[in-house]
Order: sequence, then C-alpha cells, then structure tokens
Amino acid sequence: MNITHIEHIGIAVNNLEESIKYYEGVLGLKCYSVEEVADQKVKTAFFMVGETKIELLESTSPDGPIGKFVEKKGQGMHHIAFAVDNATEALKTVEERVVRLIDKSSRKGAEGLNIGFLHPKSTHGVLTELCSK
Repeated sequence: MNITHIEHIGIAVNNLEESIKYYEGVLGLKCYSVEEVADQKVKTAFFMVGETKIELLESTSPDGPIGKFVEKKGQGMHHIAFAVDNATEALKTVEERVVRLIDKSSRKGAEGLNIGFLHPKSTHGVLTELCSK
C-alpha cells in the first residue's frame, strides 16, 4: 500500500448551504463542486486548500451515516481520507494487518473515486478512508 497524500478531510454539517457560505465568505475558499451520493444518503461540497480538499457532508436522510453521526456527535470532523494507488488492494493489505474494516472492497464515492473505510475502533478513534481514482 502506497499512501501518496491526504486526499481530503470530511466534515459533517447540518446545513450545506450555510456551511458553504462560511467557508467562502469567512475563510475565502471557493466551493468547486456540490454533488449528491444517493447510495450514501449524503450531499457533498468540495473546497481545495493547496493540494488537499475539504469535503463538507450533509445528510439527505436521518438514517444515513452522516445523519446518525450528527445526531450522536454533532457537526465536526468526520473522517480523514488518504489517496492510495488502488483502494481495494489497500483495504486487503490493511485487513491482513488485522485492522477492522467497514468496507471489504472499494465502492464508488463522490468525485468518482473508489473508496473504502477502516473502522475507527481499529484506527485509534479516527474514521479513515482510503481513496483511489
């Protein structure tokens, strides 16, 4: 497994539109993409900060993963995503290293990336995502 860089930092929000206004109006960043990922019950907005992205995540359903996260923990950092050469192969490598997985193989995520998550109980409390093109 070869991690090349931090792909993005995911931040759960209650209201995507209001959060975009903060990131643009206060921080001076520019939202370059808003996208819904229906199977994950989430709407996303992306900002570039150098070579790293900030991904804002608003739940489209209270029973979706982001809806449950916000209900339990409130708004805030949700996950960190690392870019790898091949997400499915990276998930296999991590599983061999006795890390609990949420995804056994990669699936399609926002921006057409192949993604897979590692369980935070095996990653010192940090929900970790592996991404590849």
